[in-house]
Amino acid sequence: MERSRAGYRYLSFVTGVFVTCLIVSNIITVKIVAIGDVVMSAAITIFPVSYIFGDILTEVYGYARSRLVIWTGFACNLLAVIAIQIGAWLPAAPFWEYQTAYEQILGYAPRLLLASFIAYLVGEFSNSFVLAKLKIITRGKWLWSRTISSTLVGQGFDTALFTLIAFTGTLTFEVMLNIALTEWLLKCLYEILATPLTYTVVNYLKRVEQEDYYDYTTDFNPFKVVEETR
Repeated sequence: MERSRAGYRYLSFVTGVFVTCLIVSNIITVKIVAIGDVVMSAAITIFPVSYIFGDILTEVYGYARSRLVIWTGFACNLLAVIAIQIGAWLPAAPFWEYQTAYEQILGYAPRLLLASFIAYLVGEFSNSFVLAKLKIITRGKWLWSRTISSTLVGQGFDTALFTLIAFTGTLTFEVMLNIALTEWLLKCLYEILATPLTYTVVNYLKRVEQEDYYDYTTDFNPFKVVEETR
């Protein structure tokens, strides 16, 4: 069924949740937590949710709209980074004692920022592409196979690229491999455990939006940000 973006009840809400998860994860990623012998970023608590909502976007609304949301998330995250950096540059009030803490917690090292942006784009677009293609191959059946498979690929690219770009030359290959594998497995486990919730949200959205898009004729160029005519 053809629908304009204005005709969707929940597309804006899903987009908002996706972007919020992305920005919050990039803010809290500076905290390193240890659960037993497993060391990871605090972003593990929310970043995988962006992939779950990325799956929902592609499954219900199609790759083209998911692509637009991915670029929206990128732009919003860049805006947040710029605003935070300007805040760091502004002179602190004489009585405000937390300038150093602000810079340490919210400041972004250029290398880590580059790693985050590249990993995000490659990971999200891979995730959306794989899910869209598998939906056609499976004829819309076995949603779990699409969400899990796309996450394995997307999170794999995301985690591997971030680790390589951010830590090559500062950590040994063995340490980087351990970090990447641990985070990748945990993110994928997150997706698997969330499968019942994903099913619930997807089925609800398909029903109320009267949309279940198949990307038979979609141009999968990730840089084509102008939404296609449906």
